[in-house]
Amino acid sequence: MSVRVRRVYDPAEPEDGVRVLVDRLWPRGLAKDAARVDEWPKALTPSTELRRWYHAGEGSYEEFAERYEAELAVDEAAEALDDLRDLARKGDVTLLTASKTPEQSHAAVLTRLLEG
Repeated sequence: MSVRVRRVYDPAEPEDGVRVLVDRLWPRGLAKDAARVDEWPKALTPSTELRRWYHAGEGSYEEFAERYEAELAVDEAAEALDDLRDLARKGDVTLLTASKTPEQSHAAVLTRLLEG
């Protein structure tokens, strides 16, 4: 199983495998055909409230990660996470985000959960 995180603005590569957009909003200025997104499970994305809280600088990344994991443990998000785990077991998966710092984003939390 190989899971990696890339910026959605980077060109697709053959080793990307299944490309999964993990942002709630479509990336600005990016045409859908140029993004080459295979899956867009919006249930996996942080809630609008959590996203706004984190981007306002009101808490640490660690606290954001804890809150996001709690969101992922509930109903539709938990089911979407299980589906993503199944997809990752079958082959390479690339999580796509518009975040300028993917290593400090929800995509990094997802990667840790998928690999752990």
